[in-house]
Amino acid sequence: MADWQEITGGVTAPRGYRATGIKAGLKPSGLPDLALILSDVEAIAAGVFTTSHVRAACVDYCRQRLQAKHGARAILCNAGQANAATGSQGWLDALESAMAVAQALNIPSESVLLASTGVIGQRMPMDKLKAAIPQLVAALSETGSDAAASAIITTDLVTKSIALETTIGDRPVRMGGIAKGSGMIHPNMATMLAFVTCDAAVSPHLWQEMLSRAADRSFNSITVDGDTSTNDSLIALANGQSRTPAIIEMGHEAEKLEAMLTAVCQHLAKAIARDGEGATCLIEVQVTGAHDEQAARQVAKTIAGSSLVKSAIFGRDPNWGRIAAAAGRASVPFEQENLRIQLGDFVMMENGQPLPFDRKAANEYLKNIAAESSLPKDAIATNMSNDLSVDRSTVRTQRVDNPVIISVSIGNGHGTGTAWGCDLSYDYVKINAEYTT
Repeated sequence: MADWQEITGGVTAPRGYRATGIKAGLKPSGLPDLALILSDVEAIAAGVFTTSHVRAACVDYCRQRLQAKHGARAILCNAGQANAATGSQGWLDALESAMAVAQALNIPSESVLLASTGVIGQRMPMDKLKAAIPQLVAALSETGSDAAASAIITTDLVTKSIALETTIGDRPVRMGGIAKGSGMIHPNMATMLAFVTCDAAVSPHLWQEMLSRAADRSFNSITVDGDTSTNDSLIALANGQSRTPAIIEMGHEAEKLEAMLTAVCQHLAKAIARDGEGATCLIEVQVTGAHDEQAARQVAKTIAGSSLVKSAIFGRDPNWGRIAAAAGRASVPFEQENLRIQLGDFVMMENGQPLPFDRKAANEYLKNIAAESSLPKDAIATNMSNDLSVDRSTVRTQRVDNPVIISVSIGNGHGTGTAWGCDLSYDYVKINAEYTT
């Protein structure tokens, strides 16, 4: 049983945080496109970023800031322009935007972290961004998480938010998160942004270690289409405003905090996978019997990312041979006589031997999951419009607790791992074929 409970509030649920999102005119649609998260006091900051060699200016900026000092007060995020592959001027734009926020907040520019999302190769319209900063700061609110979550999305059909509470040292500790992501999603970070706030007191090195492990078990375990982006950023702040004793080394309280951090990240990651462009259902791949966790996750990610597996799930075809093939090419050695494959409640292979199963019932299982998870037709049409200018402002609810379950065992080892993905539909090609046109 989880040692926490879900609460409302997103990134403003923890003590000492405010947030907002406004319309700055950065998107052609005129929808919310500029978000700000602010801690009332200097917070410990940690981050995990894209591994791409083509990186947005905001990624290099944040890396430099986190390497130089561990504290931060604010996170500024714009949507509409990635500010990636924009040359030296993109870097100057990043510095200028951080300075503008810092001056409005009366804090050092080094305490401002940045994130951007949108079309690669496009600079931020600095005149509009800078003109909107006073309004952005004035709109900061202790209930502003939903506004911030709406302002960071691009092709997403839904906003993504979560908040949890636990007890450390007999005092409540809260953690909240928001994220965006829908396409160009693959491990080693993806086209995603995620911001986590926490009111615990934790040492900088420990907070970074916790976040890196949580990322591996969440955002680095999802895939939509096998593409990694230029802007991926996961930033986490811990400001100590819960007034709990500082956590400076691993132990029971640190494990409890890390478990809650992982739960927040996994919820947001699954929401991103479920919101995959053109997707009709979430897929969860559970792998056991590997020699360690890393090997199990590698097999799970390979299966979840297989275009053939994803296509079969979209077609409601219980073609378990594709699952076996994907497991076999995951670069994790195992004996095929140990292979076991199960789809939902249907065991299809045991000890490397195919088993008879009710194919029609398995087909119905896949149909029912998709039907229960489906979005309204107007939402799907919105995603297919994919020009960053249509109205995606309506908050919709998608279930992330009812995925298609694929269970695979590859041996007798103690390693277990899970990955999440989505099916591959006709609409994915249409959406991305017409992305900028």
